[in-house]
Amino acid sequence: MSMPCNVHAAPTYGHTLCGPLFSRLDIPVPIASLQGEVSQLMAGDWLPHVNRGGYDGVWDVMPLRCQMQHVAAHPILQSFALASSAEEWADLPALRPCVSIRQLLACLKCPLKSVRLMRLHAGASIRPHRDNGLHLGCGEARLHVPVWTTPDVHFVVAGQELPMREGEFWYFNADEEHEVINHSHAPRTHLVMDCLATPWLVQRIQEGASHA
Repeated sequence: MSMPCNVHAAPTYGHTLCGPLFSRLDIPVPIASLQGEVSQLMAGDWLPHVNRGGYDGVWDVMPLRCQMQHVAAHPILQSFALASSAEEWADLPALRPCVSIRQLLACLKCPLKSVRLMRLHAGASIRPHRDNGLHLGCGEARLHVPVWTTPDVHFVVAGQELPMREGEFWYFNADEEHEVINHSHAPRTHLVMDCLATPWLVQRIQEGASHA
């Protein structure tokens, strides 16, 4: 059972329903440019996901945006949104040279919170789990852009597989149980964004649900 929303964490912008299970948004993604920028970031310091009991194999993270209070802190504090009363977020230095990523983020007419690259290595899997309160009904949205993936990567939410392909823009209700299995021989890398669900974003998600 999911936990109740923390009504003080984020505004709901007047909507209360949880919305669709998942949705493919009609937002153009310059995938070749994104892949070029992420390739440059591969030489940086990626961090193992902190929830080591929640996955098998290798799952690591490159933070691009974090809570402002952690901008000068250890990267592990920059990689994950921790429970805090802080409401301000800031870009990290790694994002500055990534023009295409920054332009893509600028297309989102909603306040951005965490932005990070998440890489699930070949043969690795993320065990079934839920991110409580992370859905439209609580005024929050988690968005994914697959930078590199293959049909052998299986992303399953509430028993349904999301057919996410490179260069597509997706929302899913992270409060529902979900898991990922990488049966391929290559890493799967996604750009992952957490944001507040403005009316603009809710409309995009509702429109995209019929195309998912």
